[in-house]
Parts: sequence; C-alpha cells; structure tokens
Amino acid sequence: MTAADGIRQAAVVASALVAVAGSAVGSGAFGGVPIDEASGGALAADATVLAPAGPAFAIWSVIYAGLVAYAVWQALPGRREDARQRRIGWLAAASLVLNAAWILSVQFDLLALSVPVIAALLAVLLRIFVLLASTRPRGVVEAVLVDGAFGLYLGWVAIATVANVTALLVALGVGSPELNAPVGIAVLLLAAAAGVVLAVRGRGRLTPALALCWGVGWIAAGRLAGQPESLPVGVTAIVVALVVLAVTIALRVRHPGHPAA
Repeated sequence: MTAADGIRQAAVVASALVAVAGSAVGSGAFGGVPIDEASGGALAADATVLAPAGPAFAIWSVIYAGLVAYAVWQALPGRREDARQRRIGWLAAASLVLNAAWILSVQFDLLALSVPVIAALLAVLLRIFVLLASTRPRGVVEAVLVDGAFGLYLGWVAIATVANVTALLVALGVGSPELNAPVGIAVLLLAAAAGVVLAVRGRGRLTPALALCWGVGWIAAGRLAGQPESLPVGVTAIVVALVVLAVTIALRVRHPGHPAA
C-alpha cells in the first residue's frame, strides 16, 4: 500500500462529488439552467435532426448512480492496491471532472468550448474502455460497478458528442436546424461503425451498445414523432440500433466467458 493509492481513491470520490454537483446545476438547481434551455436552446430535443428526444436524457440518472457507486466501491480498503483501479483511477477522476466542465461550459453559453470538452471526455472514456477490455473483472460486483458503469457512460457520451457537434454547427449557421437528411444519415452510419468497433474490441460487452442504441433509438423517436421531422433519418436510426445490437449479441454469444457488462 502506498500514499499514492490513497490519494487516487480520494481523488475519484472528490471528482464524483464534483460531477454530481455539476449534474444538479445542469438540471436547473443552484441557479443553473436546464441543459435543454442553456446556450439558447442549442441542445434542446428539437434543435437539430440528430438531437435525441427528451426522455433519452433519463439515462444520466442511471449513469450517475453507477459512477457514484463505483466511486464508493473503489474507495474501500480492499481496492486500494487493485491493479485495475490503479490503471483507470485517475482517468475515471478526469472523466468526472470533464463531465462537470462540459455542463458549466453549456451553462455559460460557451457552446464552442463544450465541443472540445466533450471530445476530451470521449477520448478518456475510450481509453478506460480499452484498459478494462484488456483485463477481466473479479466478480459480478466489479463487472457491474466498473465495466458496466463506464460502458454506459461511454455509449451515451458517444451519442452526446454527435448531438453536441451538430448543435454547434447549427448555431454557427452551418446548415439549418433541419440538417439535410443525407448529412444526418452519414453521421448515424459513423455512429453505427463506432458501435460495431466497440462491440468487436470489447468482445460483445453489452453496456456500451445498450447506451448507444438508447440514444440512437431516441433520435429515431424524435425524428418520427417530433420536430424536426425526418423519415429517412428516423428509419436510419432504427436500422443503426438494430445492427449494433445484433453485432454485439452475436459477439457476446461467440465469447460466452467474457464479462457481459
């Protein structure tokens, strides 16, 4: 046991508290503005053709619950010298701070800043995913609280990044709020490719695919039943979700001994 291990554990806990405080501000508490109303509504459900419908954002409650549970679990004495936690601990802390930084950038109408922040968050989560995929969790609890929580986090942030970049382009006047269907379809196909890569690299880990498909599914709902309407984009989103799920499940069956999360 070293002092560095204790500092790492404390940093993760402190970062989780920062992230939770940031989420409270992003929900409208403490003088904050709800995310869908901040930055002139650039991230509202009807702002662009690639914005998920409102109910999609309920996944954040599950993600935050998982991350807080992870922060508590990794702080236990028995986890202090855990090799896996040593590998991802500081990255986990960075992801939580970046999460709060993204919320603050949107709150202060710094939409242009929010894009590099969420891109950095996505990069950190991809690195965590690679590190976790290279080793096995020791038991169901670790699989759920570590691999599962960060899998959901990654899958959703991947879709949030697409929505964020699209919102900035619209805010800058690149196209209209009703982005051309071919552009939306092209971006969704990139999301499909990303989902397939994650499935292959993770050997069928479920949570990244579930979160990604959750987001894509709500993009479909928004385009088929909300504004701006776009039948081509909505149908493409449904196909993307089905393809990513099918590939993930196929790989899950092929690698039955690999952690399901």
